Amino acid sequence: MANILTATDDISYEEWLNFRNQGIGGSDVSVVCGINKYKSAVELCLEKTGQIPHSEANEAAYWGAQLEPFVKAEFTKRTGIEIREIKQILQSEEYPFMLANLDGVCCNADHGNCIFEAKTASAYKIGEWENTIPDEYMLQIQHYMAVTGFNGAYIAVLIGGNTFKWKFVEREDELISMIIRLESEFREHVQNRTPPPIDGSDACAKYLAEKYSECNSSIIELPQNAVDIIRQYNADCEQLKLLSESKQKSENLLKEILGENETGTVDGNVVAWKNVVQERFDGKRLKADDPDLYEKYLRKTLYRRFTIKSDSEVSNEQHKTQRTA
Repeated sequence: MANILTATDDISYEEWLNFRNQGIGGSDVSVVCGINKYKSAVELCLEKTGQIPHSEANEAAYWGAQLEPFVKAEFTKRTGIEIREIKQILQSEEYPFMLANLDGVCCNADHGNCIFEAKTASAYKIGEWENTIPDEYMLQIQHYMAVTGFNGAYIAVLIGGNTFKWKFVEREDELISMIIRLESEFREHVQNRTPPPIDGSDACAKYLAEKYSECNSSIIELPQNAVDIIRQYNADCEQLKLLSESKQKSENLLKEILGENETGTVDGNVVAWKNVVQERFDGKRLKADDPDLYEKYLRKTLYRRFTIKSDSEVSNEQHKTQRTA
């Protein structure tokens, strides 16, 4: 079910990127589906249309690539399953925009040819691998199964440099259908060179903060549709306030029940209210005692603060500023 788009053993990184831009690869899927913490669909679309440069690979990605042969070898050592390298970018016959750059292929007696995917992870993420695999990797291997037509995948991970895990994952046609639908919609944005709508992800917020890192002193008239967005924002803030107060009430009730006791258990739940010692730097005291030393080590950062206020609130603040000036 897959064609060979290109061999990868003798091409440069820039050439590889050019081929990747012809479609959607496995590492793109979590971005397209809106669950990636580090990149938004808007940013990915701009990358694939050449409107912004591709983000450079980070240290974790570098070491993941370096340790991939070790993860493969350890998987074979523990399972006896041999892995065949695939130095090609594969392309789905049915959906040519779906691409796959596999770490390898292996065989399962019940499922035939299977995907093999090697990963490395920080020790802080060991909980994400306890009984399942992280969502972004589940989407990635299901995407690969959609491209290849395979019915299973093995994924192996080295966590924190000293914990090795591997899992077998079966094909999920319902999930694959969702992936194909979302990737098809995203591909239309790429072809039309129109980024997807702004969403509520942290990755999208990060992208906007980086794109518009500094502001000028201009005042603009907002379009009329901003009124509905402001109403929704205010409603969400009110709802968040109510939920926060409800959560705090539940916490206070449990603290009252615990009293001086550190831990309580009920129906499989463990509620703890422990003593924690923290050491904090007293900047105010240093500033008062030694202003020059304080100024020497003061680090200033620039960021943009977002607020929504009524005209009357802004006017009152301006009057207060003028009176104190």
